[in-house]
Amino acid sequence: MFSHPETNVATWKLPLGVSVADFGSGSGHYVLALARTIGDKGIVYAVDIQKDLLAKIKNEAVGQGLRNVEVVWGDIEKLGGSKIKDESLDAVLLSNILFQVKEKEILVHEASRILKKGGSLAAIDWQDSFGGLGPHTEAVFPKESAKTLLESSGFLFEREFAPGDHHYGLIFVKN
Repeated sequence: MFSHPETNVATWKLPLGVSVADFGSGSGHYVLALARTIGDKGIVYAVDIQKDLLAKIKNEAVGQGLRNVEVVWGDIEKLGGSKIKDESLDAVLLSNILFQVKEKEILVHEASRILKKGGSLAAIDWQDSFGGLGPHTEAVFPKESAKTLLESSGFLFEREFAPGDHHYGLIFVKN
């Protein structure tokens, strides 16, 4: 794995007890890392359109004794598609999702909709295609494009971090 969920979540510096959503949670590596980091009083929403992946995440969380994971079958490319209440979460993770979605503006608006003012958003994505792994070169969503997209949607850039080989990491705050 090129991206390191445990390290990246630690770099994000989320406090204990926060509520966070992982948009396009996929296989759940970040969901599980987030659940361990934020503790029992926090909650992680794994939001994905693939029900089989959500079932796998829930089973893995239960198997690891993590009771703070909720799975949400939703479409993050539709406003309201995450099924999470307005301004109810402290943080949103967009990991390896920007290169995949067609409706990037809607995705970012959905993240903004559910985040509290001052909430944190971390964007981690591929910065290149590597030996057939990751997206095709033309599908890569460049770091500067991600920054522009998020800033134009009312997010303030906070800092950049190195999430692992072939990826970029950006942290924003909802204005």
